[in-house]
Amino acid sequence: MQDAEEAQQVLQDNFAPWVLALSPKVVSIGPEAAVLDIPVTPEIARIGGMVCGQAISALADTSMVFASAGHLGAFRLVATTNLETRFLSAARGDTLRCTARVIKAGRALIFAEAQLQSLPDHRAVAHASATMFLPDGA
Repeated sequence: MQDAEEAQQVLQDNFAPWVLALSPKVVSIGPEAAVLDIPVTPEIARIGGMVCGQAISALADTSMVFASAGHLGAFRLVATTNLETRFLSAARGDTLRCTARVIKAGRALIFAEAQLQSLPDHRAVAHASATMFLPDGA
């Protein structure tokens, strides 16, 4: 999967309504990385305008699914078996951007990482890593 419009349609057709409620946008996708944005809205902001950790983790997980699709060249069913999110600083701003990459892909497991930053200031706000299981094998 190398096309952001196609990836956006896959997102709309296959992801849970609560994920779609974050209004994720696939900015780019390819074999090296997937980049997704969500707007910072009152629905995901806590006191002081900070984005809640649940929204940050959901964006990271979703972005790593798309990094897997970009790496594999097609959207495939994957199941997250492990997700670790490290919060580096308060996420504030207009947009939260996640750049996700596959570190290693095997026949049954994909290892990925994600860097999250707030826009427009490009401040690092979180780093995540995940292991994805390919139920049907590679």
